[in-house]
Amino acid sequence: MSSRSASAIPARKQWTDEELLALPKDGYKRELLDGEIVMSPGWAEHGRQIMRFSTRFASFVYQRRLGEVFDGQTGFRMRSGDLLCPDVSFVGNSRLQGIDSLDRFFNGAPDLAVEFLSASERRKTIERKIVLYFENGARLVWLANMRREQVSVYHGLTDVQVLTAPQELTGEQLVPDFRIPVADLFASFDYGPRT
Repeated sequence: MSSRSASAIPARKQWTDEELLALPKDGYKRELLDGEIVMSPGWAEHGRQIMRFSTRFASFVYQRRLGEVFDGQTGFRMRSGDLLCPDVSFVGNSRLQGIDSLDRFFNGAPDLAVEFLSASERRKTIERKIVLYFENGARLVWLANMRREQVSVYHGLTDVQVLTAPQELTGEQLVPDFRIPVADLFASFDYGPRT
């Protein structure tokens, strides 16, 4: 029998929306995972690749009126109380019907969560987030690994497909007709002078 009693185990901190919104606005992305605040600033390259992808993806979604695209500051509240902020997320029209205001955290996971792995991100943290996404209604998760230049496409916890160049990432039935070459996700940018 353990000498440590159940009452000695610290309880998870339960964060209110107001407490989370009152955290400093200092450029760090904050998520709530298993009762702890996780901060994850990203390198400039991380932000550049997210913007290049999200601009193209959002344009496609909005032109076809398929739903809404959210940035990495948007909080999605899981049933567990965790609050996740995918780098890019998509919620389709069917989930948005009946919502009269987006002036709060979104309840549940997005239909599509897109995460661009940063150098500081721990594998255990990412795996936990993927579990939470699917437990809370996600239909698709894209995990872009910039170092390996590959995208892991999750249809569920055990249904994963890894894509590399020259393959294409597609929106499948969730975002019909959306396609982007995997190589385009990781393309470098030439900052030289234009002639």
